Amino acid sequence: MRQTKLITSGILLSLFGLFACTPTTESVQESPVEVTPNATQATPETTEEQTVAQAAPVEPVCRLVEGGFGPQGQVNVQVEEVVSGLDVPWGIAFLPNNDMLVTERPGRVRLIQNGELRPETIATIPVSDRGEGGLLGIAAHPEFATNRFFYVYFTADDGGAVVNRVERWQLAEDGLSATRDRTIVDGIPVAQFHNGGRIRFGPDGMLYIGTGDARDPDLSQDINSLAGKILRVTPEGEVPADNPFAGNPVYVLGIRNTQGFDWINNSTLWVSDHGPSGELGRSGHDKVSVVQAGDNMGWPTTYRCESAEGLVTPSIVWQQALPPGGATIYTGDAIPEWNGSLMIAALGAEQLQRVVIDPTTNQVQQHEVYLQGQQGRLREAIMGPDGELYVTTSNCDGRGSCPPELDKILRITRE
Repeated sequence: MRQTKLITSGILLSLFGLFACTPTTESVQESPVEVTPNATQATPETTEEQTVAQAAPVEPVCRLVEGGFGPQGQVNVQVEEVVSGLDVPWGIAFLPNNDMLVTERPGRVRLIQNGELRPETIATIPVSDRGEGGLLGIAAHPEFATNRFFYVYFTADDGGAVVNRVERWQLAEDGLSATRDRTIVDGIPVAQFHNGGRIRFGPDGMLYIGTGDARDPDLSQDINSLAGKILRVTPEGEVPADNPFAGNPVYVLGIRNTQGFDWINNSTLWVSDHGPSGELGRSGHDKVSVVQAGDNMGWPTTYRCESAEGLVTPSIVWQQALPPGGATIYTGDAIPEWNGSLMIAALGAEQLQRVVIDPTTNQVQQHEVYLQGQQGRLREAIMGPDGELYVTTSNCDGRGSCPPELDKILRITRE
């Protein structure tokens, strides 16, 4: 749904009310739940039972996952260690020669060459790595083979003012060093938590930037703020003429803290987002939504399996916090059963989620869990040029159990 006008969450609630997505009497892990429009606006005292009684059921849209994270995955997979010895590897950029550039959150860009981690640091970027800040996402230019440009998202101390920033760097011909080229986007709001950080080039050759709400939920609905959005800019950092809001880098709004998104087609994104962790009296409810240019994912007006006029209804919501890290659509041949599925690295839940979404209805057909508790916290999920799925661990980020070999890059393939 195209958002053509900024509407604050208070106005939305008073004008339209919320459509609560309530579970069916079937197992909520296997059956979609119904999106049911409220006859009257629900108050904090209104129970779910009262809300359902006032509502007329409509076609199920959003699947609410209660009591866990989903059924055990049915494909036998194996985990291959690519490299270890990394310090919170946040993002991976594959190069045309199959080497990898990897960001470490304390501010280092590392090179994996011929399957081995080079001892040299390719670039050291001064960062503020308090909380969830630091050196985060990375993406290689679509024409890297000729220009050797790559892009990084990081938290910078700008003369005492902390901001999130996207810069372009250039890798040396020998691959062992890099130099800063230019700032692409600056002034993205910062907080101890909710800094977003995922960057990816889309099929249109534009750079997409996922940001967090910087612990100020109202910024997600402010079209003039870079927080709580997916931004879209040219490789030079300019606003494309066909962006949904003229002269504005905002592409999707109403996001709390996305770290994962991918394209199911040239104009449609599958986006994972973190649910709340106490603010506004809410918790849990991480989600995946299907969006296009100008869409509004609803935060903080909606956060569960809810709908409201002009806001996107999520396709799946986990009541218990995952929360989701990187996300990628599986496009390889190694595990054909996964083809076209959204693969999501989960942090606190320590697992890999597979979600199957019907691209015509945006409804979830299946979801299942892999690697539960086997590798610890998982941060990045990305397809490699070899058609295999790669994930990074995030066990040394202060929230996990950091092993002597530190964090790893893993390849997930068929057993």
